[in-house]
Order: sequence, then C-alpha cells, then structure tokens
Amino acid sequence: MRAVFRPFLLCLALLAPAAWAQTVTDLYQVREAVSGQQPEERSAALTRALDTLVLRLTGSAAAVQNPGLAELRKNPQQVISQYGYEADALLVQFDPVSTDAALQRAGLPLWGANRPAILAWWLTESDAGSSLAGDGQDSAVMLTRAAQHRGLPLRLPLADLNEQLVGAPENLTANEPEALRAASERYAADALLAVQAKDNGGQWQASWRLWLGDAREQGTASAADPAQLADAVLLAVSERLAPRFVVAPGAARSLTLEVEGADLARYAELQRLLEPFAAQLVKADGGRLTYRVSASAEQLRAQLALAHLQESPAVSAETAPAAPGQAPAGAVPADTLRFHW
Repeated sequence: MRAVFRPFLLCLALLAPAAWAQTVTDLYQVREAVSGQQPEERSAALTRALDTLVLRLTGSAAAVQNPGLAELRKNPQQVISQYGYEADALLVQFDPVSTDAALQRAGLPLWGANRPAILAWWLTESDAGSSLAGDGQDSAVMLTRAAQHRGLPLRLPLADLNEQLVGAPENLTANEPEALRAASERYAADALLAVQAKDNGGQWQASWRLWLGDAREQGTASAADPAQLADAVLLAVSERLAPRFVVAPGAARSLTLEVEGADLARYAELQRLLEPFAAQLVKADGGRLTYRVSASAEQLRAQLALAHLQESPAVSAETAPAAPGQAPAGAVPADTLRFHW
C-alpha cells in the first residue's frame, strides 16, 4: 500500500497546507551560558544542557532526578554528537536516537518534536512605558531564544498600531480573550499566550494565561531580569502543555486510527503528527486512511486536535442492529478511533 503514495512523496512539501502545529527542528540543540572555557565549567555546562533537554523532552522537572539517568548525567557526552563555543555560550548538539533510547531505558515518557504553535501577546510595563513585543523587534530575539531553550514553537504578532491597542492590559487579563482571539486569527496558531510583565523595583514579575482549545492554564513568574523572566514563563508553559501530549510508561496501547477526508497534503500532515506513535499505514481507501499506532487514546486525541481533526462518533449496537451472534453492521471495535476533516 505504501507504493500507492511513493510516486507523490516529492510533491508533498509543495502540496502540504500551512499546518498549525509546528515541528521543532532544533529540539536537540541546547545553548547554555558559560563564564569561561575551563574544563570544569565545560563539564558543568554539558550536564546543564542535558538537564535542559530532558525537561524539554519529558515536560517534567522531576525527570532529571530519575535514577536511570544518574550515569548519563555524570558523562553526558555519551549522547552528544558535537559541541562548541559561541560568544558566551556553549552550543550542544545531542544525538536524537541515542538520547531518546537513554530516556526510554530510564522509563521516561517523551514529547515528540511536533508541538502546538503558540502566539504570544507579551506586554512589558516599566517606568519607560508599555511595549507589546512584536515580530522583528529587539524584544523578539529574547523571547525567541527563551522559546528555543524550552522547546516551544513561539510566534509573535506584528505589533502594529492596531495590535498595540488590542494588547492592552484589560485584554491580556480577561478570562475570555475574545479581542485577542479575533486579532490572532491571521497568525494560525494552536495556542494563545497572554503575558503581562512588569518591573517591580528591580524584580521582574509576570502573570500569564494560556488557551489551547477549550482548556485554559494560568500562572505567575518572577526573575531578576526580562530574559530570565521569559525563560521562567515559557518553562511553566511547557510543563503545563506536556501532560496533554506525553503518555506515561505503560499507558500506550495498540490502537487503530481511521481518518476520513484525506488527500495527499493531509497525508503528509498526518505523517508528521503521528510520527511519535510508531504509526503504520495499513490501508488507504479513497479518502480514508487507516493506521495502526501505539498511544493512549487521550494523547492521540490531543495530537490530532493540532490538525483540527474532529472525532467521529462510534456506531453503537442500537443504531446498527445485527443478527444474533453477529457484530452490529458498521460498529467500530473498542480499540478503534475515527476522525474526519
């Protein structure tokens, strides 16, 4: 069946729509600040880089202390492909295959590279006035670097005059962000993040709200400077998002996934979304694709929501009568989930 799609693989990149979920291409690259290039400082920075990556891949601060990683933390170079100095930072490139294998041996769940795209309305208030962070501004560099450090695909609005008015404190702190949602439609993001950051006598503080679908998260953070504050906020966001997409060890099971309304472009999108679940295409019938995946039902639903697929109701015995001793016509097995565009 794979041969049906093979002649078209070169066309997929051109046909694929602008998917909202985004693949984090630099997920296994970590930048750690260093004060020098002494061996002791380098060794400590490599361990910090590993800890940062573990948190990115699991979404759990406790994962770093997992006993199964004790030896690896003593010698992180086992899973490092290369590293080098760049200005005042050590840039570390980890090997994805050996890193994932080490974490899986330790019994840790992993969050794949395909993650919800986040649009951030970030308002900074100080004695100099208020400023909404916009794409292309100096503040964007700081926020983009913090997002990369925490493994999140972050987008910023243009912050033109109209959006400056939308990014007012009353809209950022609203329980239901209608004004922000309306202004965010043009950016096609999965999640909406509203942040109000303030300089409180030299101590920076932020309150934040995150909306993903019908779910809302919120919290506060504090730090010594704006860069550290950005990192603290995005760390908290990562820890709140991860449980929706990370499945605990032993919770995954073999499931059948049926998707209606597929074409070549959507097939390419599905391949990216289903990559963390060892997906195997077992049947293609017109616009219906059937996969075998290893996941929990909740995790699979969260992942497919990133592509805005809708779950189809299962056919029950009441709506699909059958003769005695036979399965109802059209009934779906318990291990099958059905979705459609």
